[in-house]
Amino acid sequence: MQIILLERIEKLGTIGDVVNVKDGYARNFLLPNKKALRANDANRKVFEANRARIEADNAKRREEASGEAANVEGREVVLIRASSNSGQLYGSVSVRDIVDSLVEQGAKVNKSMIVLERPIKAIGVSTVKVSLHPEVVVTVKVNVARSPDEAALQSQGVDVMSAMFDNEEGGFTEAYDPNAEPGEIPADLLDAEPEAAAEA
Repeated sequence: MQIILLERIEKLGTIGDVVNVKDGYARNFLLPNKKALRANDANRKVFEANRARIEADNAKRREEASGEAANVEGREVVLIRASSNSGQLYGSVSVRDIVDSLVEQGAKVNKSMIVLERPIKAIGVSTVKVSLHPEVVVTVKVNVARSPDEAALQSQGVDVMSAMFDNEEGGFTEAYDPNAEPGEIPADLLDAEPEAAAEA
């Protein structure tokens, strides 16, 4: 389907561009969210008549988003979650969790602004994009840990999971003799007393 973009859309184009997209993407996302118009003669005339106003509105929204960007850029969201010993979360971190935490810190964001490229399902620090406006994108750190102490360590750059495995004491490891026959007991483990008793 051919459409006229009403705002900049990543990987598609900017305001006024006529592009081809899949029908489902246009019908289910772009058209209902007023991000585009169907590219027909009537809509082209409407767009050209309103182009100056559309561009002015976009510039105003971009300016507001730029002002808010300083308040959001570089923030850290700390989420305490239960996890398995390997660091896998029971469940995953949702967009709502990130939004709620940012709003608590005084940022003006909503769910549609969070760009979560893949679900966060493990302990650690992830970088998440926040799209305040199609042309204003900032990043925040999402620090997922099992306790506030772990979160503080992760903020300093410590990989808590690898540190935990490094600190674990190794269990019993059996000495290996490459010349021993299968099932043979190494000579240094044989008890000398039974041999002495047998000789007597």
